[in-house]
Amino acid sequence: MSIVWKPIEPSDTPAWAELSNLLSTADGSDEHYAPEDLAEELEEPGVDPYLDTLGAWKGRDMVAYGQLRVGAGLRDGIAKAFLGGGVHPGWRGRGLGRAVMDWIEPRAAQLAGIRHPGAPGLLSVWAGIPGSASARLAAARGYRPARYLQDLQLDLADWSPEGLSHLEVERPRATRPGLPFDLADGDLAEATRRAHNEAFAQHRGATERDHGLWVAQISGSTFRPELSRVALSPDRGLDSRDAVDGYVLCGEYVPGELYVCFVGTRRRARGRGVATGLLLEVLAAAKAEGFRVAALGVDAEGPGGGVGLYERVGFRRVRTDVVYEKALPAPVPA
Repeated sequence: MSIVWKPIEPSDTPAWAELSNLLSTADGSDEHYAPEDLAEELEEPGVDPYLDTLGAWKGRDMVAYGQLRVGAGLRDGIAKAFLGGGVHPGWRGRGLGRAVMDWIEPRAAQLAGIRHPGAPGLLSVWAGIPGSASARLAAARGYRPARYLQDLQLDLADWSPEGLSHLEVERPRATRPGLPFDLADGDLAEATRRAHNEAFAQHRGATERDHGLWVAQISGSTFRPELSRVALSPDRGLDSRDAVDGYVLCGEYVPGELYVCFVGTRRRARGRGVATGLLLEVLAAAKAEGFRVAALGVDAEGPGGGVGLYERVGFRRVRTDVVYEKALPAPVPA
């Protein structure tokens, strides 16, 4: 029976999740997905699953896949294409990874050309740990290491906020627990989005999140608004588009493990311990809810000493991943 290639459809998500979780175990990424999580990815704004995903099938088993996202905005005038995928460990060395890349790179150039006509582009591949199969494939295709990401964890069973209060230089004067991102709190969602875009405006590799993508990210089934926190400016009402000074937004991808998705502080509120105070509140709430572990990922070269902040509250590094990049080829006419 030969390999069958086809776009990934909603009915394929159980097999896709099975392959993704197998890859997580084999490659040590500790990222686990439910079919519902992947179904939400197929519905992300700007993603056409029939053009931007590809699965390789051997009978009823998915043995490889590719997934493309192109940012809605430019970063320093550059269009970024994010390439994802993987090959079943038992099927590696048979050219499936090369086949995925042969499909995804031209599609990335085409979509970037449609979305950002005339702009230079960059292909970005998360390759796991240095020396992984994905890293070797990326290097063989002309990609070069560009960023290193640190995965950090905190054992909540042995953690206590006692003795850490000295880290909070100034408690946020106004906080609102939880982020119920529904229509009734649209102002808060928008204010947090604007705060996030400003907080990461100088962050290498970051792209501005538009309203549609932001709402999709904070309204998914894995998002945990009750364990997220924002700090509201004492000088602005909630109806202000700039009401949020800082935020910590969290999800739960693995049962019992809190994942800290986004942490940021506006420039005007930095140096006052806003993010630290919110993070301590989040961790204390997660511990009280019975979460065993808290985890996050941070750019090792990011501004603001992010790794140091997390280590001071108790996180420890458990893994380093590498992101490979290369210039995007000339767009293919649509």
